[in-house]
Amino acid sequence: MNKRIYLCLAHMGGMEMKYIQEAFDTNWVVPLGPNVNGFEEDLKRFMGGEKEVVALSAGTAAVHLALLACGVGPGDEVLVQSFTFCASANPVAYLGAIPVFVDSEPDTWNMDPVLLERAINDRLSVTGKKPKAIVPVYLYGMPAKLDEIMAVAAKYDIPVVEDAAEGFGSRFDGKMCGTFGRYGVLSFNGNKMITTSGGGALICPDEEAKRKVMFYATQARESYPYYQHEEIGYNYRMSNVCAGIGRGQMEVADSHIEHHKHVSRLYKELLADVKGIELHENPSTRYDSNYWLNTITLDAGLHVKDEDRAYEMPVQGAVGGAAGVTRHSFELHTDCEPNNNVEAMRMGLDAAGIESRPLWKPMHLQPVYRNNPSYVNGVSEDLFRRGLCLPSGPCVTDEDVTYIVSKIKELIV
Repeated sequence: MNKRIYLCLAHMGGMEMKYIQEAFDTNWVVPLGPNVNGFEEDLKRFMGGEKEVVALSAGTAAVHLALLACGVGPGDEVLVQSFTFCASANPVAYLGAIPVFVDSEPDTWNMDPVLLERAINDRLSVTGKKPKAIVPVYLYGMPAKLDEIMAVAAKYDIPVVEDAAEGFGSRFDGKMCGTFGRYGVLSFNGNKMITTSGGGALICPDEEAKRKVMFYATQARESYPYYQHEEIGYNYRMSNVCAGIGRGQMEVADSHIEHHKHVSRLYKELLADVKGIELHENPSTRYDSNYWLNTITLDAGLHVKDEDRAYEMPVQGAVGGAAGVTRHSFELHTDCEPNNNVEAMRMGLDAAGIESRPLWKPMHLQPVYRNNPSYVNGVSEDLFRRGLCLPSGPCVTDEDVTYIVSKIKELIV
């Protein structure tokens, strides 16, 4: 096999070009326009039609504006799922607030509702104040235990900002993820279920909330014939060109989601006889993951070729994704890293032309957040040490999955 099999890249076809061409033909190449409006309407229908949607420049921008709309400010605390990408937590710090990290439960790998309530009560006793928001995440597309999380949030009257960046099209009890909380965050980065090349969206409870978000997303300009600013705003609106890509992608969104689920079923079938490797699946019929990324865990006792050579050399650049500029590290190890057999499997697959990636390193283990409060139970750390993401995107074929699993089997000793 000569081609490189990438982890997850959204597939684009010819349908996007008609919207992009329309943007250029009408000279709407700015952060507003017919495609932006149309994309928002497409998303609103897709998400069930009950809530409003604002198209933005990134999913990170959506998290930032959702927290701002919830009244988060300097010195406030926000409860954030620890097992996630940094974009779930960093916007809290943008606002001068403090991320407080909550570990996961083992069924969905998402925020533990029991630990969440314990964290709320402890923060009340320590600070005398409730956290200002709760940010659960749908890791790799898997819905969280939303009924329990929402019950805790309602009990203490704390708004929920759902980070559904990886959960586009996932459902819990038949309802779209991103529509349970006060706000829901979507991402259309180039590796997501659908893409606008970059970009994101914020699901808002009503028209009034949407207008408030749009006000802050367009530099917070007051209604004068000149530029009058009474609050800090941001340049977060999606461009009409990117929204044109999104409108084309919406035409294939359902097929993309079904393909990811098909790939998961194929992985399950082909890995069924492999002892020591477990594929993460929906815990019950209440959960309907989009399987944005298919993930496996390797038992600590499973041995992989060349695992004695894991971490021999510092990694050059970044593993996985379009990371941009990374700072070179001369260290071979950190205080928490994937087990040697996981790193050996990643290296072996890479040598075979297959991109894989460790699971997210929990935020409470990140040096930048070493001093932040955290409520942990060991679940996310254990998963990080044992887990690996496998190629899952729309361009991954049945032949690719067969090849990937054959290489996994070859690497086991």
